[in-house]
Amino acid sequence: MRLLKSQAILRLVNSYMVDSPQPANISYLWNFGSLLGVCLIIQILTGVFLAMHYTPHVDFAFNSVEHIMRDVNAGYILRYTHANVASFFFIFVYCHIARGLYYSSYKSPRVMLWSIGVIILIVMMATAFLGYVLPYGQMSLWGATVITNLLSAIPVFGHDLVELIWGGFSVNNATLNRFFSLHFLLPFVLAALVVGHLLALHVHGSNNPNGISNNGDRIPMHPYFVFKDLVTIFAFLLVLSVMVFYYPNVLGHSDNYIPANPMSTPASIVPEWYLLPFYAILRSIPNKLLGVIAMFGSLLILLILPLTDLSRIRGSQFRPLMRLAHWFFIVNFFILMWIGACHPETPYLEIGQASTAFYFLWFLVIVPVIGIIENTAMDIATIKKENLL
Repeated sequence: MRLLKSQAILRLVNSYMVDSPQPANISYLWNFGSLLGVCLIIQILTGVFLAMHYTPHVDFAFNSVEHIMRDVNAGYILRYTHANVASFFFIFVYCHIARGLYYSSYKSPRVMLWSIGVIILIVMMATAFLGYVLPYGQMSLWGATVITNLLSAIPVFGHDLVELIWGGFSVNNATLNRFFSLHFLLPFVLAALVVGHLLALHVHGSNNPNGISNNGDRIPMHPYFVFKDLVTIFAFLLVLSVMVFYYPNVLGHSDNYIPANPMSTPASIVPEWYLLPFYAILRSIPNKLLGVIAMFGSLLILLILPLTDLSRIRGSQFRPLMRLAHWFFIVNFFILMWIGACHPETPYLEIGQASTAFYFLWFLVIVPVIGIIENTAMDIATIKKENLL
């Protein structure tokens, strides 16, 4: 029985990691998936070891993090690795999504693959937010207060929902305990979603960069793409090592090294850098409820791309208009990230509102209009060709 089980596991590994046929022309842009898998493994392992020494209590949380840094053997390496890999996790996931947008990886027959990926992104953001609260520094406390308070914008039961999450009338010990429990649990939910993502990927294989059928030139995953993945994995580990040992706080916020004080509000309350674009969208809308809807809508709107992209051509390789629109979208995303870190005042507020409008118009107007223009141009070219014949 054990032999049969081990054979089944080996066949599964062989199917996914060895014999899995992949388009021969996929580039290093397809390596972000393996990098994200490495990030998830590192985060789960370091998180488990950190949890052994962390105390989820408002009076001891900050000191327990300092204890990890100062007293636990290699504790500072664990803590800085966990914090910096979280940033790399989002760098890689944003690059992974950008590649998917450029090559239209969301189109049929990969709609399920894309949808699971969007859910993974949302769960990642929730996990990162919960983890940011755990050190219980100034930015942890006030970030948690501001973000959880957003739910009070929900009509009728919003305030009750916020108090339910807090376990009281403010961010307190019950809140920290709940956030710690969820932060420990969600990575395993994330791992399960990743398995579903891989299963969906295995059905139709990776998208072809040229936007054509995958049934042509294919080569096995091993050794070609396994060694290609190892190149970027080792490069990532090298950069990560440099950051952990020499620049551990370059992507962090200095206020989080100040113990949480509910009587002292920081000059500027901002989330981690990877949540700034969505924070900018939230602040760009004066109405609190509409701002919350827009913030969550900015993530869920990714799910409608299979419907709004009307072009018959897959990818942007041979679509100059779409290629230009794609780069405008990328630039706009960075503008939103910059605005999210600025004070909500003139001219940043107006720039944020313009960028937010462009963000939603890109999905709802620009992508479908470009698709219609391209389809019309193709039809006209076909008619002209038939007339010449």
